[in-house]
Amino acid sequence: LETGPGFPFTINNSTGWIVVASELDREAVDFYSFGVEAQDQGNPAMASSASVSVTVLDVNDNSPEFTRREYGARLNEDAAVGTSVLTVSALDRDANSVITYQISSGNTRNRFSITSQSGGGLISLALPLDYKLERQYLLTVAASDGTRQDTAQVVVNVTDANTHRPVFQSSHYTVNVNEDRPVGTTVVVISATDEDTGENARITYLMEDSIPQFRIAPETGAVTTQMELDYEDQVSYTLAITARDNGIPQKSDTTYLEILVSDVNDNAPQFLRDSYQGSVYEDVPAFTSVLQVSATDRDSGLNGRVFYTFQGGDDGDGDFIVESTSGIVRTLRRLDRENVPLYSLRAFAVDKGVPAKRTPVEIQVTVLDVNDNPPVFERDEFDVFVEENSPIGLVVARITATDPDEGTNAQIMYQIVEGNIPEVFQLDIFSGELTALADLDYETKTEYVMVVQATSAPLVSRATVHVRLRDANDNSPQLKNFEILFNNYITNRSGSFPGGVIGRIPAHDPDVSDSLTYAFEQGNELNLLLLDPHSGDLRLSPALDNNRPLEAIMRVSVSDGVHSATAQCTLRVTVITDEMLSNSITLRLADMSQEQFLSPLLNRFLEGVATVLATPRHRVVLFNIQPDTDVGTARILNVSLSVLLPGLWAGHGPRFFSSEELQERLYLNRSLLAALSAQRVLPFDDNICLREPCENYMRCVSVLQFDSSAPFLASDTILFRPIHPVTGLRCRCPPGFAGDYCETEIDLCYSSPCGPNGRCRSREGGYTCECHEDFTGE
Repeated sequence: LETGPGFPFTINNSTGWIVVASELDREAVDFYSFGVEAQDQGNPAMASSASVSVTVLDVNDNSPEFTRREYGARLNEDAAVGTSVLTVSALDRDANSVITYQISSGNTRNRFSITSQSGGGLISLALPLDYKLERQYLLTVAASDGTRQDTAQVVVNVTDANTHRPVFQSSHYTVNVNEDRPVGTTVVVISATDEDTGENARITYLMEDSIPQFRIAPETGAVTTQMELDYEDQVSYTLAITARDNGIPQKSDTTYLEILVSDVNDNAPQFLRDSYQGSVYEDVPAFTSVLQVSATDRDSGLNGRVFYTFQGGDDGDGDFIVESTSGIVRTLRRLDRENVPLYSLRAFAVDKGVPAKRTPVEIQVTVLDVNDNPPVFERDEFDVFVEENSPIGLVVARITATDPDEGTNAQIMYQIVEGNIPEVFQLDIFSGELTALADLDYETKTEYVMVVQATSAPLVSRATVHVRLRDANDNSPQLKNFEILFNNYITNRSGSFPGGVIGRIPAHDPDVSDSLTYAFEQGNELNLLLLDPHSGDLRLSPALDNNRPLEAIMRVSVSDGVHSATAQCTLRVTVITDEMLSNSITLRLADMSQEQFLSPLLNRFLEGVATVLATPRHRVVLFNIQPDTDVGTARILNVSLSVLLPGLWAGHGPRFFSSEELQERLYLNRSLLAALSAQRVLPFDDNICLREPCENYMRCVSVLQFDSSAPFLASDTILFRPIHPVTGLRCRCPPGFAGDYCETEIDLCYSSPCGPNGRCRSREGGYTCECHEDFTGE
């Protein structure tokens, strides 16, 4: 094979196959011609040659290529559809290549089309342009050979054209202007829009007809007044306004402006009357109509529409309202003539102009009375003080009431409705004078309580009248014979003798206002009793602080300054000894108090005990009276006494019945004692240990003591000094226990009580001895 450098073919030396040795490019070399030689292996070698021609066939291995990467064009927006814009061109090195063109992107709204023509792509206007919508198009154009393609950019700039006329938003405008607006007032600004730009969109405004009251600004479209307007002369104007642009040719639009002249609120409402008067009963329900006010307004429209109000005026503190449209004045709540009899109201008629005008009017409403208030006493209770023994027929008081109503509704009648039985007083039906009809005695009755009634039919009121009598000194003091029983228990305690006031002389004066004075007339020459002459308080003389009995009879007087009374005072001093107390008993009397027992049952009780024991009365010594405090609310009186044995006690002093004998004899004869003394005697309850007050098996031991510091007891005829027995107890621990509550057990074997020959074993409460071997015994 005859080849040169870079030759793309080779031949197989053995087979003769010609093969491609390197890449072929038809667009570079499309035909090859070369020679081939065949040679054998003989000697000499023989050869032969041949000529070979190779034609390279085309394949589509080259893309089309635009002659320019970017194209540009300008197009007026009013260009006609089909107008050629520009031609793009692409080349393809392959043979027989057919190139087609298309717009691949940027063709907004499909405004453009492209066709293949004379090997190029002609871009034409497919749809009308609009400068306002798109001012530039950036098209991407593709050239394709069916398999391969190339792209180029096409920039189309759209230029504006006077394609749009000015347009008003409405074909008709209506505005209002007040008639009192000054010259030069802008009524309205009329504006049109033009979608072109530049001079094509610059608008000039003008009025088609010359109306002297108005002018329009050519540049802004502002319509202003040139003369004063008068609603009464002309109520409306219609202007034809044209808007022209400055394009070539000029385009325009026309609208109509209707100017309505508005009435000004220059008239205030006028009431039909200068003032109004009305009346209404005070008991009418809320929202009752009283009267009607009415006003007119010469203005028109809202300026002439009137409504009514109390706002800014006087509505009687909210007692009245006025209906805004009708002018009817009504009550808003229940009225009270007694509180407000006459209302002076102030209402307004207000128009609906801006600003509103208002006119006031005075309204007087008289509240008519109804009988809705009962009579009222000055106070609920009256205190009337009257001297006792006042003459019959005396006017002791005047009880009156007031009625806030008027006329016949305020007439009042009086009467006593309670508390005048029997009829001691009389109340005048009209004047309210209270007159005594009977003798008034303070000592019989100190106070009369009556209920009086004031009537204003059908309404009534009541009050309580207290007629209190003032005491006069028309009674003598009252004083009974009385006794002072002083039981003197001599102890080692200091201060046991009663040195203070033991009581007072039991005098009484029915006249409570009297001041009494007291004195001993006789029998107290030794001053055994010390008397306060003003208060009647009695004290014992310190000379009585000894161990000697005593009985003294004295005469006592009491005076109120006009009258006086005397009585006998008996002082008995009884010496109480320990032997007497240790041989005493305490009887329990049912349903009995100290005062009731002293007067008048003491003497009967002593007589009864003496009779039961067959001994003289003076041998019964009663030294204590004391309520039983351990029985709750039951009225049980403990009475302690001892009784001397009959006979003489030569050399041994007085002897007494033992406590056991007294208990036995009096208990067995309880029925007789009750019959004689008119008192019920209960069983004995002297042993305080019967209640088992000790805990932890402690043994109770009763301990009796006496208290000589008790004060005197008083009744209306006796002053009694008791000696209180104080019954106590002591709790002792059982054997083998100690402590405050016997809580500590004692080891009784500690002291070896069983001796050397026994063994001690402790047990509860004691011990047990166990003998050693060969020993016996306790």
